[in-house]
This record gives sequence, C-alpha cells and structure tokens, in this order.
Amino acid sequence: MTVPPAFVATARCLWQWEWQRLMAGLAPADRDGNFQRRPSEFAGAGLESQLEQALQGAGRLQLVVGRSCPWAHRAWLVWRLRQLEPSVQLLIVEPDPKAGRWVFPEPRFGCNSLAELYQLCGAKSKARATVPLLLHPGDGSQKASIINNESAELIEILNFLPSPSSYAPNLLPSQRLVDINHWINLMQNDINDGVYRCGFARNQAAYNRAEAALFAGLAQLEGALLKQGPWLCGSELTMADVRLFPTLIRWEQVYAPLFRCSRSPLFSFPALWAWRARFCSLPGVLDTCYPAAWRRDYFGALFPLNPSLIVPAGPSSSEELFALIQATMKP
Repeated sequence: MTVPPAFVATARCLWQWEWQRLMAGLAPADRDGNFQRRPSEFAGAGLESQLEQALQGAGRLQLVVGRSCPWAHRAWLVWRLRQLEPSVQLLIVEPDPKAGRWVFPEPRFGCNSLAELYQLCGAKSKARATVPLLLHPGDGSQKASIINNESAELIEILNFLPSPSSYAPNLLPSQRLVDINHWINLMQNDINDGVYRCGFARNQAAYNRAEAALFAGLAQLEGALLKQGPWLCGSELTMADVRLFPTLIRWEQVYAPLFRCSRSPLFSFPALWAWRARFCSLPGVLDTCYPAAWRRDYFGALFPLNPSLIVPAGPSSSEELFALIQATMKP
C-alpha cells in the first residue's frame, strides 16, 4: 500500500515539531540553534579551597564516574594515570535510560540514584545529577558532601592530590602551562563540545558552523603533532592530551555515525591516529574504555537522534577496539 504524499508531509511536520520539543529538553540551544552546555552545580567555588577540602579527605575520597560519559572519562584517566587508587575510591554508576538518570549498582549512603545523592549533599531541587563528581563521604558528625562536579576543575584537583607513585605524571607542569591552556581553550569549544554542537545542532546553519570549527580544530592538532610530537605540548604528556582522548577514542563508535562528524575519517589525520594509539598504550588507559557501553548508552538513550534505538555492532571490548586501531595503522 502506497502512503499518500499528504500523509507523509503531515507526519514530517509533526515529527519536526516534536523533535524540537524533545531536543529542548535534551540539549538547550541559543536563538540561532547552537547547542549550549549547562553549567555544573558545584563549579567555580575556588579550586584552592576545594583542593584543601580534598586533601583533608585523602584516603576517603570517592570519584563517581559513568562509563559512557566523556567528561567523566577525563577524570577517570587522571585518577588512573596518577595511580590514585589508594587515596580515592572509584565508584561507577550505570545509566537508567527510561528514567533519564544515573543509578548505583548497590545503594550508597542510602541512595539508589545519583540524583538522590545530590539531594543528600545539599544540591538544589532542580540540579542536574551529572558525572563526574568528587565526593567527601563525611564521618559520624558530618554528612557526605560534593567537592566538585565540573570535570575541567575536578581533574586539576586530582592532578595535585599526592600520588603514592614517584612515577605518576604531573599533567600540569608549570613550564608547559601556556601551551596546555592554548590547546585546552581550542579543544573545549571546537572539539570536546564541538562534537555535541554537531550532534545537537537545531538547524543546518548551526551544524555547518560546528562541523567547520571541529575539523579546523583537528587540522590544527594534526599540524602541532607533526611539528613537535609525540604529545600535544611536545615531549611531555599533559592535561591537554587527557582532555582530547575521550573525544577521539569515541570517534568511530559514536561521534562519526550518530553526531554526523563524518566529513573525514580520523585515519585521514595520521598524526592524530598515531597519537591516539600511543595514548591507548599508556598503563591503565584501556581499563577505562568500554566501546560496547558507549554505543549502547548513546544509540540506545538519545531517542531524538536515533528514534529506532537500534544499537550498531562494533568492538565489544577495549582490546578489540585497540586491535582495530592498530590494524588500520599497518601499511
């Protein structure tokens, strides 16, 4: 049976209207259709005071992350690279896409969900319960409290917490701060947020702006690595590298197919491709990568972008993902 053209046109208009409503709840945008990230609830309180609070809680601190969140991934990476396991406990929450929230596999502090924990810690009633967050569990006379939940600030706190290992890297060396901040400022808007600006754009013009900035940013990174490598700031691994990795490791699994970041495959940037493989080879990095969870949580939860909720096939483990990256590098 042929569907009447008038019915198709009506359905298209209705879906477009409903899609705009769904997107407004998922990802706010400005008047021109550009995605706008919401601020974090516990950000901007002063890193010095938050670092002091974290140091006082050393040995009892808890870092809460989710496997699919790239902002949590950067905190997980710093925790792993600096070998903070003895002083900071890692807690992994799981997504509940039907309820649109993060939940604990087992109750923590009497809370089943991350939203409940936020309320326990004094967050505003409408605050978004996001990951990552650095938590002071409190004691008999003090309730649990959130030290920070803004990834850009939280990873700086983690970098300056004492590490039990003399080999743990300082990811913010003073002699590299100018270069580090240069790349962080570029990546945050054009690359880390840039993929979301592509995926959550409300119209063609907003997408075109985001997509052009994204690939221009990748080209700049490619040029820097060709010129000075092996890392973005030269011979030392820095926070700039950490902040880039969660975006590039999700490229083929999520951002190219779902967010339409598909002008050029990542292997068309050979220096970036080699950089990603080099980062994967760092101790403990693959332990933070869950490609099957990434695909499940993005394709299975972002209904406005994938109404069928069909999750594509792909590597099931970090080892399979790394093998694919290495295989593509071979002549």
